Amino acid sequence: MGGVTSSIAAKFAFFPPNPPSYTVIAGDEIDGRFSIPEVPRKDNVDVLKLRTRRGNEIVAVYVKHHKPTGTMLYSHGNAADLGQMFELFVELSSRLRLNVMGYDYSGYGQSTGKPTECNTYADIDAAYKCLKEQYGIKDEQLILYGQSVGSGPTVDLASRIPELRGVVLHSPILSGLRVLYPVKRTYWFDIYKNIDKVGMVNCPVLVIHGTTDEVVDWSHGKQLWELCKVKYEPLWVSGGGHCNLELYPEFIKHLKKFVQTIAKSKAAAANGTRKDTVETENQSKASKESEGGPSETIELVADLPEASRNSLDSRLEKSKKSNKPEKSRMSTDHVDRFRRKKGLIW
Repeated sequence: MGGVTSSIAAKFAFFPPNPPSYTVIAGDEIDGRFSIPEVPRKDNVDVLKLRTRRGNEIVAVYVKHHKPTGTMLYSHGNAADLGQMFELFVELSSRLRLNVMGYDYSGYGQSTGKPTECNTYADIDAAYKCLKEQYGIKDEQLILYGQSVGSGPTVDLASRIPELRGVVLHSPILSGLRVLYPVKRTYWFDIYKNIDKVGMVNCPVLVIHGTTDEVVDWSHGKQLWELCKVKYEPLWVSGGGHCNLELYPEFIKHLKKFVQTIAKSKAAAANGTRKDTVETENQSKASKESEGGPSETIELVADLPEASRNSLDSRLEKSKKSNKPEKSRMSTDHVDRFRRKKGLIW
């Protein structure tokens, strides 16, 4: 039974877009840069091919902000690849004032190999190594972002790095098996055991989850938040599903506050000063709901003004006017309805 269940969980974990949404071509003899012809070419974007410790070659993109306050390493969801995520990476870089690196797992997009749990751990390690060695990014400048199945490699890496700036878990899973069955314990054959690893993450963790997520139940996000060592006020998107949270106005606002707050907290710590933490009303409610042990809460700071971004702002305005989120175009446009009905995409 265990072997059968394990193979089922592993099989249902990965749905790379087929065919891939993009190609990679090498530059001319002068610049030698890789490029993705399906997306706009930008001077501040590097297209990379990285070798993992398991021998696969994965594709990554690195979006550089002209005055970054930090760097984000983004692990995307199950049924997406870099071609579909590119627009979101550019938007996040601009709106959050961060460098953003996104990468494709082995077997996704133009990355070689097959998608497996172990390969995704090697994949994120290769991206992390590139950030440190090629771009000189320090751990205390780095925010890890894991969406859905991407929460697996994100939590695994975060549990091994003590000085990260922060972690964002977007529609995360407790574990692979728990998406399929309401098991009460962790079995050795389970995959992405976030429930057992998240307590080893030492930095602030923001959890974002939709209250009507039909693929990964809201309870996954709530339980992971309860288990976090350093809690940040979570964002429970009322009416939000699994694939459309980016289209809600509160999504970018809350994410931006998180980025600003942890940047100020890190700066204060570096200067040897300490600010008293302030719990918001929502944090108090969330803390009362938690059955976990004592934890640290992080204060919010006022939003800073910035230049308008027409492409994302226009979508947010639509959401405000209609009160109905439009279909997500960010990460899972091409998920077929059969998989969605069966609850196999996470």
